[in-house]
Amino acid sequence: MNNIFKRRTFLALLAAPLILAACVSQQKYDQLNQAYMQLKAAYGADEVEITKLEGEVKVTIKDKILFAEGGYQINAQAQQVLAKMVPTLSGFRDTKVEVRGYTDNVPIGAGMRNQGITTNLDLSSRRADTVVDYLLRKGVDKNLISAQGLGETNPVASNDTAQGRAQNRRIEITLVGPGT
Repeated sequence: MNNIFKRRTFLALLAAPLILAACVSQQKYDQLNQAYMQLKAAYGADEVEITKLEGEVKVTIKDKILFAEGGYQINAQAQQVLAKMVPTLSGFRDTKVEVRGYTDNVPIGAGMRNQGITTNLDLSSRRADTVVDYLLRKGVDKNLISAQGLGETNPVASNDTAQGRAQNRRIEITLVGPGT
């Protein structure tokens, strides 16, 4: 009888962290789902693509909405698109906000090289930094947001056509973590 009690107690102690982890996962899911729903409500389908992944919500913004071709400064239209995201992002306390910039595989032109941008990696980094700077100015917590340029890696379409290259030029904003 004593051995059965010890064994059950031992098994209960082993199971406790798993049960608690499942609760946190459900909470994380609920909070990210709420962010997903808020973002879906804020945007039209032609502005951004919002995808719910396991443990993440990813917002993909087309390059032409944010930047002039070959540039990295956001325009007034881009500010309007990003501003719709701010109410959701600025309420986060534990959710990481990862901003990733991507380009197509077209080499950098002379104009950009004159500004010190010599590779697609440089350009994508500058674009991600510009988006992060804007979101920080609008109240997103600086401890939760990061920028990363990935250049021409991870294409979502073929770089052999103009349409494919346009799809590859994008900013992805990914929400990762337990939510608010």
